[in-house]
Amino acid sequence: MNKSYAEQFYYLMKLGRVFELRAKEEYMKGNIGGFLHLAIGEEAVHVGSVLGFGKGDVFVHYREHVYALAKGIEPKYIMAELFGKITGVSKGKGGSMHLYDPKFNFYGGNAIVGAYIPHAVGTAFARKYMGDTTGVLVAFGDGATNSGNFFESINTASKWEVPVLFLCENNYYAIGTRIDRVSPFVDLYKKAKDYMPAKQVDGMNIFEVFDAVKKAKEYIESEGKPYFIEALTYRYEPHSITDTGDYRSPRELKIAKEKDPIENLKAIALREGLLTEDYIKFVDDKVKQIVEDAVEFAISSPEPPLEELYKDVFCEVCIDVVS
Repeated sequence: MNKSYAEQFYYLMKLGRVFELRAKEEYMKGNIGGFLHLAIGEEAVHVGSVLGFGKGDVFVHYREHVYALAKGIEPKYIMAELFGKITGVSKGKGGSMHLYDPKFNFYGGNAIVGAYIPHAVGTAFARKYMGDTTGVLVAFGDGATNSGNFFESINTASKWEVPVLFLCENNYYAIGTRIDRVSPFVDLYKKAKDYMPAKQVDGMNIFEVFDAVKKAKEYIESEGKPYFIEALTYRYEPHSITDTGDYRSPRELKIAKEKDPIENLKAIALREGLLTEDYIKFVDDKVKQIVEDAVEFAISSPEPPLEELYKDVFCEVCIDVVS
């Protein structure tokens, strides 16, 4: 691992952490409505997978703010979307759960658990059909691995041999239900190991996530076949902002936070000479200002006009072709 990557890791992970903490504040003030699902504690998986995967389509769940930031979408457009403003990345129509920007090959935010996994497989099939070897990444939580969509998708991807990387974020809880209450085993990569290469990684260590995803990307694109990674991680916040989170003990949270991915990165990078204390302070100050500017941008942006409700409902290009 080189210094350049370590610096990118720290910047994006810190940006994601500060962005989400600030979003939580704005939700409490009433500036953000609807649902707000935070990924605080899972930054190593989100940033490490996006940078490790590189070029390609990315499909993710509704806990997707950090994924979107790592893909390069500007913080102010994401924050404006959370505020429901016309300047938001989805024109204020999607909110926290439906961030979307095809310019960045980012098809994130689906409110239905696991519903988009088949979409990723279909996209990978389309790319392969057209002679494009670029792979597709789809990320989902542990709860999604109990759904029919999941099993249908890994079966189809394996049979059709398409370049898709299945990334399971196992944070041990599907909303408030711990995985060992609903699954016969908790090592979820075993659900896919008979279909494709599958492995488990430490999702609190960004170096491990990055390396595993990078190697998996090389495999799916060179072999044209799927791959499965289970990243063991943990979300510090409850399922959503309105969830009390009382299904987890203070002791469990304390143990998880002792493995904090940002602090873990700092310790490794400082020891290996990949980061300096000066750089860390510079980034800390920088991301704080970026997020504050994003909030100001969101506050000052206009609401969507009423007629915007009727736009993007149907595919106008598709209608023209049919007619």
